[in-house]
Amino acid sequence: MNAIRYDLGSDQILTLTIDMPGQSANTMNAAFRDALSETTARVKGDLDKIRGVIIASAKKTFFAGGDLKELHKVTRDDAQAFEDMVNGLKADMRFLETAGKPVVAAINGTALGGGLEIALACHHRIVLDDDSIQLGLPEVTLGLLPGGGGTQRLPRMIGLEAAFPFLMEGKKVNPKAGLKAGIVDELADSVEDMMIRARTFIDANPKCQQPWDQKGFKFPGGAPHHPAMAQKLAIAPAMLKQKTRGCYPAPERILSAAVEGAQVDFDNGSLIETRYFAELVIGQVAKNMTGTFWFQLNAIKAGGSRPDGVEKETFRKVGVLGAGMMGAGIAYSTATRGIDVVLKDVSLENAEKGKAYSEKLLAKKVSRGRMTEEQKAAVLDRIRPTDSADDLEGCDLVIEAVFEDSELKARVTQEAEPKLVTNGIFASNTSTIPITQLAEASAKPENFIGLHFFSPVDKMQLVEIIVGEKTSDDTLARSFDYVQQIGKIPVVVNDSRGFFTSRVFGTFVNEGICMLGEGIHPASIENAGLLSGMPVGPLAISDEVSMTLMQHIRNQSRKDTEAAGGTWNPHPAEAIIDAMVNEHGRKGKAAGAGFYEYPANGKKYLWPELEQLFVNPETARSVPLQELKDRILFIQAIETVRCLEEGVLRTVEDANIGSIFGIGYAPWTGGAIQFINQYGVRAFAQRAAELADAYGERFAPPRLLLEKAESNTAFS
Repeated sequence: MNAIRYDLGSDQILTLTIDMPGQSANTMNAAFRDALSETTARVKGDLDKIRGVIIASAKKTFFAGGDLKELHKVTRDDAQAFEDMVNGLKADMRFLETAGKPVVAAINGTALGGGLEIALACHHRIVLDDDSIQLGLPEVTLGLLPGGGGTQRLPRMIGLEAAFPFLMEGKKVNPKAGLKAGIVDELADSVEDMMIRARTFIDANPKCQQPWDQKGFKFPGGAPHHPAMAQKLAIAPAMLKQKTRGCYPAPERILSAAVEGAQVDFDNGSLIETRYFAELVIGQVAKNMTGTFWFQLNAIKAGGSRPDGVEKETFRKVGVLGAGMMGAGIAYSTATRGIDVVLKDVSLENAEKGKAYSEKLLAKKVSRGRMTEEQKAAVLDRIRPTDSADDLEGCDLVIEAVFEDSELKARVTQEAEPKLVTNGIFASNTSTIPITQLAEASAKPENFIGLHFFSPVDKMQLVEIIVGEKTSDDTLARSFDYVQQIGKIPVVVNDSRGFFTSRVFGTFVNEGICMLGEGIHPASIENAGLLSGMPVGPLAISDEVSMTLMQHIRNQSRKDTEAAGGTWNPHPAEAIIDAMVNEHGRKGKAAGAGFYEYPANGKKYLWPELEQLFVNPETARSVPLQELKDRILFIQAIETVRCLEEGVLRTVEDANIGSIFGIGYAPWTGGAIQFINQYGVRAFAQRAAELADAYGERFAPPRLLLEKAESNTAFS
């Protein structure tokens, strides 16, 4: 069966229906390229009999884009052959575009990446008016660029400036917004209506030529040499560098392809695009990002970490204990997915405040036109604030999100657990205390699990599911279902103090604070964090978390470790944290003073006294930036290997996804373990040993890393 059905009607309108055999979605793979070449040859032969062409899809979506499995395998040795293949594909698309006949895209579903590029190569685009349909060019989010003409056609259609958010940020829009932006031309009520509109366009436009193929074409908004555009483009690279920190080549190559391509004719612009595309495809950053954000993330979403043999559960009523920032966020994220929530706190006033958090978030959605007042009211009706444990009666799941105190958590567990339905689940949102320890307060430890959310819950996509010693597979599977039901990404880890994410996050902030104690300038520390690809510097994030909370967690950890007969080994950062809080009264952002000053009006800035208190001018001047960047990325990757070695982490996929979505580990790396793989396992172990010699045992390569280095085997 051919991937493109060829139906030339008696009305001389040719309908090309893309229907890739054996696939749920159409992709730009070898089968499609072969089919397009055959179709193009056939159109050439039938050209005199054809009045117009409609490109449609037999799948639920219009076209899903490039075949990432294929792209992921392309190496530097394949670069020329890859360029030739891409140019061949684009030549076939270009033939249909320049044959003089009207070509209409009948977009029945989502068209992303290569799918939208096929539509852009048509003279007219009609899309179903369905808000669930997405239109966009998201290649940049995987470290790539739109290589099927997207960087050339879109700017020529809507202008360079209007095209940049689609090209360089991967912006996606629904059909109504697509019409407003000018990337589609018409909306249709149904497939039948769409086909009628397509035929009407063909009847009205017997000869068609793209604007950029017509003499005297002018770029919407101005070409690069236009004074107004030239002024904007002069500062664009600097603004882009400020965003990418030099870690992401894709946005920079997209800017180059679009601007350079705009200064030549379309066909030469297309060649420029292909060269930049090939450069990114064979580059390491695209391999890192595609591997993690596509293959590994999809494996997790498909239930790779969910135990088999347990029937999927749908949750209807969830209790949340504690209506503070975390509890309120969990309530919001649960209620917005159609689940009833009982939000309990020590007082009804506190619980009402927690519900007000949802009201505030929903009001913002209404003001932006993303929700109606009725929908907002329906979500709020699902949240029941209370100060009575009796209201938890009949909950399928109860999540405690109270203060990080073992005794308090034990009390709320014993109060709420009897109210659960038979076989109900009790979960703790603890970020550090071992689940096995907390489960000692439970009458049913097999139904006790950790569900570690991240703040702010409404924005953070990850939930770390922690399995205690007695947690059953049934409880794990159903907890996994709940996390997916509320639209979050689940990673599964085994129990330990700090689990995975909090342990690794702790190494990041401690390393930054430790650098300050060594005399390194705080601005250098923060810049090293940002330039390594972390979303914020370690001192800024310490202020966000609050140093008093860091002290509390450390003291709780020390108390529990010593109670279990262990020895507490203090980190060099502890003395700096204690000095900041106990001697200088600087507790963090919430207290209005930490490593940063927080003026009532204006931007935060580093506390000037840090220089006098901690900075050694000689050390600060002499330390290389790369050394600081290495310390920040290496310490987190080494701790991640320890989590794998100890069996806290179950899979490399969970390690990579958890490190990026949970703690913001530099996304360009593809995650903490992929950072090691792409660095080279042997080279990484060697560099870690150098850092250990210079800064201490915390950088010492774990046994598992040394084993991998000896055999030169990547983590998989």
